[in-house]
Amino acid sequence: MREADDAHLVLLGRFELLAGCGDVVLPKGAQRLLAYLAIHHGDGVSRQAAAEQLWPECRRQRATANVRQALWHLRRATERPVVEPSVDRLRLSPSLTVDFCRAVEAAHLVVSSAAPAEEDLTGALSRDLLPYWADDWLAPERRRWEQVRLHALEAIAQHLISAGAHLAALEAAFTAISIDPVRETAHRTVIAAHLAQGNHGSALRHYQQYRALLHRELGVTPSSHMTRLVASQAAL
Repeated sequence: MREADDAHLVLLGRFELLAGCGDVVLPKGAQRLLAYLAIHHGDGVSRQAAAEQLWPECRRQRATANVRQALWHLRRATERPVVEPSVDRLRLSPSLTVDFCRAVEAAHLVVSSAAPAEEDLTGALSRDLLPYWADDWLAPERRRWEQVRLHALEAIAQHLISAGAHLAALEAAFTAISIDPVRETAHRTVIAAHLAQGNHGSALRHYQQYRALLHRELGVTPSSHMTRLVASQAAL
């Protein structure tokens, strides 16, 4: 739970900076810089790299000035600084929490271990990364986020199947399918959940629907692994 004095940055589904009692209004340049630093939080980002990525259409001097202006707005936005002051490298303040970073960390934990998912992780994984922004630098970050969330949702579904929570498992698997409709591992997870419940007819029907989708969209058929999964359990 966020403390009243802490700041929290939302990047999944929308951009929002929360501090104190409510939303913090920022100009677009400051939003872009804050989002860029959050997504590349690691060891920080050089001012020049941020300028080149965020304002590639500008001359170097203008882009660097845009970074300075964005930092000025960020310093004035909250009582506690959300970006650590530095001559060269820029990084977020440790007191600023970011929903995207938390979701990525939780997703990796779920995939790499048998640990149960954090509460509402499935909800976070269902949301796109800054979906209404058209910035070119976001394209590879969105592709990475898509793979993180797909693997995590499938892992969550498998954990839930093992725990007998079949409805929640199906919800996680169908969330993965909504992200990548032709992803076979997500569809196999749906079938596994149906079979775990003893719903062989539902498993067979889902397989047939997926087979028709693949043929229509890509002109291919499901893998032999998937076909055997259904055939061995549902008398295909």
